Amino acid sequence: MNQPKHRAPVDCPVCGEGLITTRVGCRACGSELAGEFAHCDFCGLNDREAELLRVFLASRGNLREVEKHLGVSYPTARARFTALLTKLGLGGTDAAAPAMTREQVLSEVASGALAPAEAAELLAALE
Repeated sequence: MNQPKHRAPVDCPVCGEGLITTRVGCRACGSELAGEFAHCDFCGLNDREAELLRVFLASRGNLREVEKHLGVSYPTARARFTALLTKLGLGGTDAAAPAMTREQVLSEVASGALAPAEAAELLAALE
């Protein structure tokens, strides 16, 4: 089965509101169904977020294994997972695991364990 090369957008490029799925089709026979279909929370994940979720599930929720697989520090793995939970609407406050500090983020960038673009996202979240 051919995998689509592009992901469907989640938000409207005109007004920014969430898009709905109104048409689905079969590649094999060309049949189409039209209507309003349920939203898929996981379909809006980018490749990096989907990979994090796959690794997390494959490691049965062990963030130490996620850390090893992704080649990042534990605080970075935890911060990425917290961001993923937040994106999925599951990110309640977690008092037992504070967010990375500014100094930790900069240290992760300096060591090469964290990309500058990701560090920028984490730093913006700290403000």
